[in-house]
Amino acid sequence: MSIFIIAEAGVNHNGSIELAKALIDVAAHSGADAVKFQTFKADKLVSKTAQKASYQKETTDADESQYAMIKKLELDERAHHALIDHCKKKNILFLSTAFDHESIDLLNHLGMEIFKIPSGEITNLPYLRHIGSLKKEVILSTGMATLDEIDAALHVLTTEGTAKEKITILHATTEYPCPIEEVNLRAMDTIRETFDIRVGYSDHTRGIEVPIAAAAMGASVIEKHFTLDRQMEGPDHKASLEPDELIAMVQAIRNIEKALGDGIKQPSPSEMKNIPIARKSIVASRAIQKGERLSAENITVKRPALGISPMLWDEIIGTIASKNYHEDEAI
Repeated sequence: MSIFIIAEAGVNHNGSIELAKALIDVAAHSGADAVKFQTFKADKLVSKTAQKASYQKETTDADESQYAMIKKLELDERAHHALIDHCKKKNILFLSTAFDHESIDLLNHLGMEIFKIPSGEITNLPYLRHIGSLKKEVILSTGMATLDEIDAALHVLTTEGTAKEKITILHATTEYPCPIEEVNLRAMDTIRETFDIRVGYSDHTRGIEVPIAAAAMGASVIEKHFTLDRQMEGPDHKASLEPDELIAMVQAIRNIEKALGDGIKQPSPSEMKNIPIARKSIVASRAIQKGERLSAENITVKRPALGISPMLWDEIIGTIASKNYHEDEAI
């Protein structure tokens, strides 16, 4: 099955529809399967006194409240229609993460078939119930979560009617950028084994090597933030890929996908022709007369593999030469 690559635009549009469309263009050009935004009402998401995360203070006005920051990044219903239409033109799937009930209803009304649950909502029971009741495909991020919290969220989603087969769990580390030593990619395997479920990886590291490694480890979904320019002002630009890096990441993952193959160990079509060249056969190590007994003194093993396999050495030793052989002639 093809690895589903989500190019995470998030709020890197800075509130501009034109920037958002440019991000869609980049995602489509990269070969990603989907481009994902964020849908929220600031009034429903955060209290007016809420502080910013430390990484947000470093990348935006430190004196500005979290509410004031995200209020500028809202996308209204009209904007959603414009972005969905642009995605259709560019032949890429539109996705968005809902952060409140009103936003869930909007995205459902707009016909979105895959609902991405962000890490921060994994302990939000009413939110999980709402998503679960839609019975759509679900991608669940698990940054900051324990196995018990993942188990509880899964229980809510399935109890509300979403089939387990429709759920993919993403391993993630909620820090921007994520320190390389805190990635813990093996946790993806732990989640797969514990819950017998499809897994993937949402990456917040700098660079592209970690999501490529996750693809090689069997991730079915890869999500990665991208931007038009890391120097732009805004909370997530610094931890995002620039367009050429996104293209490189997608291409590398597609190559990994091909390289993973079907798991059947057998000679590949291209290497069949090399079998006689690289392997060996039993040959005369010197001239041998007809009637002479074959032994380690007069036969040896050399390339090419056009004669008897060396695996039959024991059966050939002690037999009688049925003809004359010259040196290096296959027995």
